[in-house]
Amino acid sequence: MKKTSVYLDDSDVERLSRLAAVEGRSQADVIRSALAAYEKAHTAPRDFALDGAWAGDGSSVADIPEEELLAGFGA
Repeated sequence: MKKTSVYLDDSDVERLSRLAAVEGRSQADVIRSALAAYEKAHTAPRDFALDGAWAGDGSSVADIPEEELLAGFGA
């Protein structure tokens, strides 16, 4: 673990101190938890590629003949 400094205005210092006291945790632990929550909230969901993958009639583009897929391509 590495030490770092964070500059906070007076209201943020008060809020951090209050949160740490109420939760019985160190201020550093509150900040680490806040960073983890922030990262989780701002990380793009990775399940987007499967969104709606089950929809449709069950056919696949792989079942379509290549000639049909290329018909009109480049025209």
